[in-house]
Amino acid sequence: MNSASTSLLQDWSANPHNIKGRLILFLFRLARMCRKAPKPILILSIPYLIFYRIVVEWILGIELPWNTSIGSGLKLYHGQGLVVNDHSIIGSNCTLRHNTTIGHKELSNGAFSASPIIGDNVDIGSNVVIIGPVTIGDNVIIGAGSVVVKSLESNAVYAGNPAKLIRSI
Repeated sequence: MNSASTSLLQDWSANPHNIKGRLILFLFRLARMCRKAPKPILILSIPYLIFYRIVVEWILGIELPWNTSIGSGLKLYHGQGLVVNDHSIIGSNCTLRHNTTIGHKELSNGAFSASPIIGDNVDIGSNVVIIGPVTIGDNVIIGAGSVVVKSLESNAVYAGNPAKLIRSI
């Protein structure tokens, strides 16, 4: 495989038997490559970028902007209602589940905060909200339904609203 194929399929093995997850992540990686391409290629790829937004966001119900920085090996389970802010950073080998929101928050002055930075090997349960300028360490598990508004240390399990340390790993 050439390097373009490798980068387009870098999430493939993380999503075995998950055709929808594989399709979405393949389309995401291709859109990201188009967006980072030199201007002439970017202009030619505008129809694809429009196709990506229509299919992934409007039809499949997943807001995964092509500007989002995501490491390899991302797992998508039950990809419905997933919203990721384009300024968020997600590390390698992370898991995202349905109805999860990762984004910034509006401040009292009308400006927006920074977006979350998520480390490597983070497992995010369903219905989780991670919002604001927070950093999630490596090897973290966030339980379903948690609301994360403060940074979380590495190697631990968190759950609740607001998310609290359950145990260290």
